Amino acid sequence: MSTFAMLTRLGSLLLAGFALPVLAADPSVPLLAVTPGVGGQVIGVPGASLPWLLLFPFLPALLLAFTAFARIAVVLYLLRQGLGVGNAPPNLVLTGLAVLLTIFVMSPALKKIDAEAYQPYLAGALEFNDAAAQAAEPLKVFMLRQTRAEDLALFIDGDARIDPKRVETVPLAALAPAFLTSELKTAFQIGFMVILPFLVIDLVVAAVLTALGMIMLPPQLVSLPLKLLLFVAVDGWHLLVGSLIGSF
Repeated sequence: MSTFAMLTRLGSLLLAGFALPVLAADPSVPLLAVTPGVGGQVIGVPGASLPWLLLFPFLPALLLAFTAFARIAVVLYLLRQGLGVGNAPPNLVLTGLAVLLTIFVMSPALKKIDAEAYQPYLAGALEFNDAAAQAAEPLKVFMLRQTRAEDLALFIDGDARIDPKRVETVPLAALAPAFLTSELKTAFQIGFMVILPFLVIDLVVAAVLTALGMIMLPPQLVSLPLKLLLFVAVDGWHLLVGSLIGSF
């Protein structure tokens, strides 16, 4: 099975496990109800499943929030801002690169979820609730490893039942926002180190143009080729991608 197919299938199980606890707890509750009407059959949504159906547009964003995507995407967009190249690379290219790197970083956890949760669920060895819980464990291990203790403490609020060193005691409701908070902080730290050389080039170019009296010439017009030359000369994409992968 290809990585993309595995990600799609595991994503379905994870979304169901995270976002449909009511349906998982009571499989008899249907997503859609078909009842006879005057003009034929009427398709409606039961009240018990309506709140979860309303969450479906946000589920891809929530699923990506449980992975390495946030850190990678923020750093890539900060790089583009530091280079000052406008919309090059375009958003679609940066998002695609972020998704591919996320799949690579998360592949050990995805393979474990596939082997321990998804395949047993397909074979009928696990019930839906057990498969969803089993699928959440590798993700929680990954998230807890990347989460700062102070960020997790902010959300567990001194709950004595939660031991940050034991992943099974940490609820996903507290771990997910703590993980995303830590990821954003880490992303901005990496982004600062990435754009710092470009800032130095901008300052030097602006100072030189001012000293030469060329105040009407936009500094970006001169600094952009220099920043691109520097980025290409040091093989910037290779270094950045390698550093992002190594940060996990």
